[in-house]
Amino acid sequence: MIWVGGGGAGGGAGRLVEEAQARVSVFDHGLTVGDGVFETVKADHGSPFALSRHLRRLARSAEGLGLGSPDLDDIRRGVHAVLDAGPPLERARVRITVTAGLAPLGSERTPGEPTFVVAAADAGPWQSYADVAVVPWTRNERGALTGLKTTSYAENVRALAYAKERGANEAVFANTAGRLCEGTGSNVFAVLDGRLLTPPLSSGCLAGITRELVLEWFGGEEADLEPEVLTTASEVFLTSTVRDVQPVRSVDGAALRPAPGSVTQAVMESFAKHSADLRDP
Repeated sequence: MIWVGGGGAGGGAGRLVEEAQARVSVFDHGLTVGDGVFETVKADHGSPFALSRHLRRLARSAEGLGLGSPDLDDIRRGVHAVLDAGPPLERARVRITVTAGLAPLGSERTPGEPTFVVAAADAGPWQSYADVAVVPWTRNERGALTGLKTTSYAENVRALAYAKERGANEAVFANTAGRLCEGTGSNVFAVLDGRLLTPPLSSGCLAGITRELVLEWFGGEEADLEPEVLTTASEVFLTSTVRDVQPVRSVDGAALRPAPGSVTQAVMESFAKHSADLRDP
């Protein structure tokens, strides 16, 4: 079942429909030019994790893109409706998408109602380790979309394909200043001289929800990092909604030290312990 509503989906508040009957117009600006924002929320046994934090970030992204704030109450209802209507899943991946709605076939928007869609699928098992490839392209830390979780994701698709061609399962970017930034769908942490470090938001990385929780629950510091830290740090791990805390075991095909290290293991255990407190608030 899919929750759809808004301009490009026929107008009005969200409603639950069968997947085969779910429709979004071919003139929707999210389809034609990628003019939209999204969130991915994990749900264990039907219970969404950190949903309020994800919805707040969705609103920030929408406002930053000039879409205005979506109806978060309606979207929250949609998340629960989709999870309740679907088959029971041990771990679901819930995708919330909000677009600018109907618009001309170009970059110009027209005033109207945004489109929103909530869908869920089985997240499946996640790999225990990350094998990382550093891509030759950069993140623009000063771009108009910096810090926004938008549907303009082709850059990430291309980078992840580059990584997979080299036997890796995640790609990592530097920014235009040559500093470490982020992965295609992850934030990066490194243990260096006993300090737990992660690139600051000024690097151009997304303000990841799991990144935020690790800093709150376990501590750590924001610091400008060189990409070389991926191989010189004593430990490196990635964070994201679907991977939680994932140790990095190789970079550009070169195996690193045994992973997870002691700090990464402690963060993984701390995250798992605290996670029960954030089921659907």
